[in-house]
Amino acid sequence: MDTLVRLSFYCFTATSLALAAAAVCYLAYGIGFVRVSRRQLATSTGSSMTASMASSVTDFSTGPSPAGIGRFATLLGWFVVVFQGLAVALRFSATQHGPVNMYDFSMIFVFVLPLTYLLLERFYRVKQVGAVIMPVTLLMALYVWSLPAWMREVNPVIPALQNAPLMWFHVGSAIAAYAAFSVAFGSAVLYLVAERRRVSWLPSADLLDDLGYRAVSIGFPLMTMTLILGAIWANDAWGAYWQWDPKETSALFLWLVYAAYLHTRSLRGLRGRGSALILIVGFAAVLFTYFGNYVFGGLHAYGGV
Repeated sequence: MDTLVRLSFYCFTATSLALAAAAVCYLAYGIGFVRVSRRQLATSTGSSMTASMASSVTDFSTGPSPAGIGRFATLLGWFVVVFQGLAVALRFSATQHGPVNMYDFSMIFVFVLPLTYLLLERFYRVKQVGAVIMPVTLLMALYVWSLPAWMREVNPVIPALQNAPLMWFHVGSAIAAYAAFSVAFGSAVLYLVAERRRVSWLPSADLLDDLGYRAVSIGFPLMTMTLILGAIWANDAWGAYWQWDPKETSALFLWLVYAAYLHTRSLRGLRGRGSALILIVGFAAVLFTYFGNYVFGGLHAYGGV
């Protein structure tokens, strides 16, 4: 068992290295290269001065092209998925139970988020959103590194958590929903940039708007399932379907934010900037739901969950 836990941690280490490289490559692909050229400029007095001018690189004969870096970024992204998939599989082969603390939960999230993004990237053939998603995933990996070592240990599960089917479906749907909402956030951020700055390297604002909508269309049903299964589990473990626990309340607020997004988009025709701002608020709600128990405690506070 200790061997499996150790191997899982080694795979996570490989994930972290691949993730750092993927984040750099996606940023390089998304932002593009900048060439600084030094030019001799003549002044009105007849003397000359040296000036620097930054411009987007269009000739890549002496270096890697954006397409090449984009392919390499995607390859590294799939390395992240493979290494982290192994880390998760080894981890839960050792524990023989579902995710019971923030270490387990975050390990799965670091696997699901890049997987969700890469599948959408393949469908939409747009890599620029990775310049947001991979750094976010890297920050989550750094968060995992910051967690105390005792969370990696295999310990007995408390009675309230001894419901393996509900645990996997409830927690799994929450992680998948958070991942989809994170992709929607990345699309919203780039939409606001594309709308205001008219940056040539970004895809069209309409495509980014549609990508955000598709991501929410995936995440919202999963979040609905999370709330329903959570209520069933709460009744089984605590004797009531709803107790206004901080985690429950923040998850409900998160659901309402994305319900408002879908309502305003589908029935009110809200598009563009307004929708993007709702997605950014929604991602803030995701973070609050993810980490809020550290501040407010509650029934979900055991094991740092």
